[in-house]
Amino acid sequence: MAPRKKKEVNIKPKEKPNAFIAGAGTIVDQPITDTLRLNYMPYAMSVIVSRAIPEIDGFKPSHRKLLYTMYNMGLLTGSTIKSANIVGRTMQLNPHGDAAIYETMVRLSEGHEALLHPYVQSKGSFGKAYSRDMAYAASRYTEAKLAPIAAELFADIDKETVEFVDNYDATMKEPTLFPVTFPSILVNANMGIAVGMASQICPFNLREVCNTTIAFIKDNDINVADTLLAPDFAIGGQLLYNREAMEEIYRTGRGSFKVRAVYNYDKSNNCIDITEIPPTTTTEQIIEKVIELAKQKKVTEINDIRDETDLNGLKITIDLKRGTDPEKLMKKLFKSTPLEDSFGCNFNILIEGNPKVMGVKEIIEEWVAFRTACVKNRVYFNLTKAKEKLHLLKGLSKILLDIDKAVKIVRETEQEKEVVPNLMIGFGIDEKQAEYVAEIKLRHLNRQYILKRLDEVESLEKEVAEMEDILNSRRKLLNIIIKELEAVSNKYGQDRKTAIIEADTTADDGDDTVIDTSPVTLFFTRDGYFKKIPTPNLRMSGEQKLKEGDEIVQTVETTNAADLLFFSNKHQVYKAKAADFADGKASVLGDYVPAKLGFDENENAIFMAVTDKYTGYMIFVFDNGRVSKVPLSSYATKTNRKKLINAYSDKYVLHTIIQAEEESDILLTSTNGRILLVNTAALSAKSTKDNGGISVMTQKRGQRIFTAEKYAEGTLNKPHRFRPKNLPAAGNYNKDEEVEQLTF
Repeated sequence: MAPRKKKEVNIKPKEKPNAFIAGAGTIVDQPITDTLRLNYMPYAMSVIVSRAIPEIDGFKPSHRKLLYTMYNMGLLTGSTIKSANIVGRTMQLNPHGDAAIYETMVRLSEGHEALLHPYVQSKGSFGKAYSRDMAYAASRYTEAKLAPIAAELFADIDKETVEFVDNYDATMKEPTLFPVTFPSILVNANMGIAVGMASQICPFNLREVCNTTIAFIKDNDINVADTLLAPDFAIGGQLLYNREAMEEIYRTGRGSFKVRAVYNYDKSNNCIDITEIPPTTTTEQIIEKVIELAKQKKVTEINDIRDETDLNGLKITIDLKRGTDPEKLMKKLFKSTPLEDSFGCNFNILIEGNPKVMGVKEIIEEWVAFRTACVKNRVYFNLTKAKEKLHLLKGLSKILLDIDKAVKIVRETEQEKEVVPNLMIGFGIDEKQAEYVAEIKLRHLNRQYILKRLDEVESLEKEVAEMEDILNSRRKLLNIIIKELEAVSNKYGQDRKTAIIEADTTADDGDDTVIDTSPVTLFFTRDGYFKKIPTPNLRMSGEQKLKEGDEIVQTVETTNAADLLFFSNKHQVYKAKAADFADGKASVLGDYVPAKLGFDENENAIFMAVTDKYTGYMIFVFDNGRVSKVPLSSYATKTNRKKLINAYSDKYVLHTIIQAEEESDILLTSTNGRILLVNTAALSAKSTKDNGGISVMTQKRGQRIFTAEKYAEGTLNKPHRFRPKNLPAAGNYNKDEEVEQLTF
């Protein structure tokens, strides 16, 4: 295909000929890759670095420019001033328009209720984060100032703790970061959508964040979840807590959790009052969804729903029909409306200009490094100032030893410009010291002034020594940070607003779904294939079709309502219902379990447990003779979780899994030919699924468990010979059977 010819378009300038730009209007062929590299990539990087992604101090550039302007206006103290005034002044740093600046102020304000610890005190209508229709008033009607906690953002900012750069027109300076004294990046929520990436950081309780940071400084190997319990939202709500999922979020910086609304039942008025909702929704969205369900006849227990939010706070009222069970109704609404919603986490933060998704511990580590640099800069600044002052006072001390001589030099000097050089010569001091001495007022040349200055020299020398010691000791720098964190926690810490409830306690008891309890027979093969055949159909079935080389290892008769637990070779268990699988036939292979349930790569199913009441035990026999007994109830969850990690111990090589409905005998044989008969009642059950069990059958070097199975009556002629008095035991040889010793 011939290349397209360049087409030139002649454009006549309307006014001045010299306004015409050379080449304007010319269409030039250009590869799309060059267009992206030259035009789109700079735009994308600008959005990522300068607009959407927060930095380690917890702020985006728009936040930082607004708050620094308010700080320069002296709004840490005094009364509030018009928001329009603040917005206008901020435009000296942020040229993106007054509307964008004011929206930033609104979100940072206490009146908007979006942040756990707002940085802006507000006066007037600033809207509400939980309402779509409750808009904020124009900036000319509202007033604002900095909240007390904002003082922690600017602590010692004038002591070169952070770098300052020119603003967009190089007329003034602004800080690149705030020297914030606590990890604000984790305390207040932050969300941003850039180009090709996004950031969503949930807020945590200030006191918990400070305690976690202190614990990390003292011991880097802490488990963050021990002190940082869970996210905490300004709007409250109830967080459905799952320890494993929360630790995964803390570790990777990604994941999600659910938050549900808080409600009270007013028996006298037969209504439900919703006072707290998830942070991801609004009152209007909830009301609209409930009305939609009512129109579709999916919810018939409601007479009316209305928004009664007022100066006392959020409130959605639902009037109930007579005889309605409020708990069952709310469970239905939690399932079908935003009254229960997920919050997705994506801890994407700019570190030295590079976006990086980090876990909580890594974020704290980066903040500690940043704060250490700030404290070090502050100490160095104070040290420099102290040394300068000490240097001047030492020069003064030489003068004070012979004041008459100094006065004589000054009096006998003919020209003013020669006073400083003459003092330098007369007392052996440098120019700065001589200049300082020359500026002393005559009224200060008295005994009291002289003694105070000499005492000040001694105290300054001590301060200089202490500051030099701090700069040379990382531990002392960290101790300063710890003290600052403790002070912030004590001064601004508050109780949690978001309650933590266990996710397992949130079962949908109000689900009226009809469960099929028809009898079925389940088949599980060694290679991980599963087949469910209605029991009546088995009479007409032929031989079971299997993959070449495969064999059936488990056949279980149960009902279609049974729960299935598929244990994998990666120490995980996947849960499903028998009803989740289609009815099969003897003539088909059945479902491949790893594919059906979404196993991880190279993960295979090795055992199938079938239950409906989660009674009995799971017995795990390991090659080295250890046996673990776990109550089946440890695998019961009342949520829809399909996968449980750490299903059994990964410390030892697994030999066999046995499901025991009740206490029963287990027959163990070793490769050395010995036999041991153990009743599971002799084994202590541990609810921790991945416990390593206890040593049951001792094995010498090179020996291991050969078989492990439930004991069937009649298998041994004298079973009492193989029952141990104490555990662990080596077992006995079967002399009646004259079993030869097995060697491998």
